[in-house]
Amino acid sequence: MNSFLKWAGGKSQLLEQFEFLFPQELKQGKILNYVEPFVGAGAVFFHVAQKYQIQKACLIDVNKDLILTYQEIRDRIEELIEKLRLLRDQYLSKSLPEREQFFYEVRKQYNEGTVSSLRAAQVIFLNKTCYNGLFRVNKKGLFNAPFGQYQNPAIFDEMNLRQIAQLLKGVTLLCDDFESCEQFVDDRTFVYLDPPYRPLSKTSSFTSYSGTFGDAEQIRLAKFFERISREKEANLMLSNSDPTDHFFDDLYRGFLITRVKANRAINSKASGRGQITELVVRNYG
Repeated sequence: MNSFLKWAGGKSQLLEQFEFLFPQELKQGKILNYVEPFVGAGAVFFHVAQKYQIQKACLIDVNKDLILTYQEIRDRIEELIEKLRLLRDQYLSKSLPEREQFFYEVRKQYNEGTVSSLRAAQVIFLNKTCYNGLFRVNKKGLFNAPFGQYQNPAIFDEMNLRQIAQLLKGVTLLCDDFESCEQFVDDRTFVYLDPPYRPLSKTSSFTSYSGTFGDAEQIRLAKFFERISREKEANLMLSNSDPTDHFFDDLYRGFLITRVKANRAINSKASGRGQITELVVRNYG
């Protein structure tokens, strides 16, 4: 089972390395709950939920259309597949110039909210047909990624979506700030936090899926991490970028910091793509 979206900073490529970093209590079946307050494309959740015997899960994100899409998959999967099939068939029947025009028509409808019943289907369609899978919004909250000139994009996989729908049954889905996850955390919980990454340089940042997440927010998250670790005694694991200024080494002093290797998948220039290191912070050994 794979994530149903492309996502900048998605964790599919890191799952093999993460396996060595997951808490032993998870592998021993002692952890009952999974909480992820920056769910994004959900690669880590899908991996954990398939491999380990968790009883409850809560997935949170501030992107309301992302959570709406998860809810549509969980609660109305067949209706969503029909809408996706209609969009796909219309799109693939066209020439490349016509596809580009169709893409921008769908993007306009999405930004104007004129067909609310298609919103979740539009999220998946735009994500799979935009340039480089870069689901990006501007300061006004409007999706602005350009058309991707793919010959035969795999817009959706029916079997995969139905499997995801089954996996999401009983999962709590919330559109909220990361601190709202506290109510779902206890000492038998694994919390994975994957916030918007801190830019490696002043020029590497882009307006992301739900607004900005600057240093003040990173500091607020670190304080939350420390408090939940102390008060809830949960197993916490957090990912972020590996900047050169030791920002996170200082911010998470006292916790275990591991560096993992990742491939930069999304960059406007080919020269900017390649292997980098990212940080994983844990409150357990």
